[in-house]
Amino acid sequence: MPRHPRLDPLADRYAARTHGMKTSEIRALFSVVSRPEVVSLAGGMPAVTALPLDAVGSMIGELVSGMGAQTLQYGSGQGDPRLRERICDVMALEGITDASPSEVVVTVGSQQGLDLVTRVFCDPGDVVLAEGPSYVGALGVFQAAEARVRHVPMDDDGLIPEALEQALLECRANGDRVKFLYTVPNYHNPGGVTLSEPRRQAIVDIADRYDLLVIEDNPYGLLGFDREPMRALRARDAQRVVYLGSFSKTFSPGLRVGWVLAPLAVREKLVLATEAQVLCPPSLTQYAVARYLDTQPWREQIKLFTELYRERRDATLESLDALMPPGTTWTRPDGGFYVWLKLPNGLDSKLMQPRAVNAHVAYVPGIGFYADGSGREHMRLSYCYPEPDQIREGVRRLARVIEAELDLHSTFDAVDTGSFRAVGRPVPTHTAETLVGPANSDRSEDPRA
Repeated sequence: MPRHPRLDPLADRYAARTHGMKTSEIRALFSVVSRPEVVSLAGGMPAVTALPLDAVGSMIGELVSGMGAQTLQYGSGQGDPRLRERICDVMALEGITDASPSEVVVTVGSQQGLDLVTRVFCDPGDVVLAEGPSYVGALGVFQAAEARVRHVPMDDDGLIPEALEQALLECRANGDRVKFLYTVPNYHNPGGVTLSEPRRQAIVDIADRYDLLVIEDNPYGLLGFDREPMRALRARDAQRVVYLGSFSKTFSPGLRVGWVLAPLAVREKLVLATEAQVLCPPSLTQYAVARYLDTQPWREQIKLFTELYRERRDATLESLDALMPPGTTWTRPDGGFYVWLKLPNGLDSKLMQPRAVNAHVAYVPGIGFYADGSGREHMRLSYCYPEPDQIREGVRRLARVIEAELDLHSTFDAVDTGSFRAVGRPVPTHTAETLVGPANSDRSEDPRA
């Protein structure tokens, strides 16, 4: 008999890999953040209204009217050759000057690229090393592949090389098969930190020493506020680093165009996996991105984006500095979309979330960025989408929620459980630590409860 015949008559037929599937913490908030009264500091939605929408609309219209036979037809599984050439120009800004268009595979966003790489390399039970915290979409991919995630800690300078080496040694001692390290080195999602220059070389050296493949996911690398793009890990090692890129943050997330840069042998398998999965990436969106790069001032547009995001980052940090209660700490990003906030001791961002929504402010609980259930004391705040005044109001509401949680905890922590006595009953011999709660315990002993 099916395990849940009334709920789902096919429940006993699903593949084992589906048993752990669940809605991400971000997707679960969609119905909430769409409400106009809620200030959303949750989703990492780019500010596409800053694009020259009239010019982009005309460009796409001209593509269809002038090249409809190509743009509306099937294309290559590897992607449009012209777009792959322009992708190499984009990567050159981060020091990747040796890339060939033949090594590029166009994907439906970098999310599909990560899924393809994982399909190609991971068997069930394999270990993937990933920063702790890590991008929630990556954790979903690894879970679907039935890989095991081992988190490697970070600090304000990004992934800690010594911790990476220790994880590799422990995995080797345990007989675990480590397939790759997954890392977001620039303006980390959700951490907001950037891997320092000395650590970049240290991680590449560790990868070489331990024969470790590195998956470099870099959607935010061109969105630094106060410096030129940092040299990519892929620029340091062309054979050991597979690079994932995306136009979602620098042009349009709705077009869903990303890419993978990989050695030729890997590229061949990625193309086969693409053809099995989606046959080919959408032609129209590829032509649109290629035409945008050919005809629009895209470098100036990226500068406009960074100025806009810098202003919103500043509004976030200034509001946090002014309003957050003692014991709250947070990262100070110099690019990208996110601040990673740590609550005062004892508070739980997941348990606090309904009260925050009731106060009309949304964030993403930290638990969504760990594969092992960690992160409850953290939350991710995104400043890319709201206007600065909305950000200030959202942080004000959030600070009030945190202060109320602290007051609540202070009240219960101050309760002297020894002073509670059941009416007409002797003092129980068990200690407070064995009780679910002193008030509930006494009420259960009181016949008037």
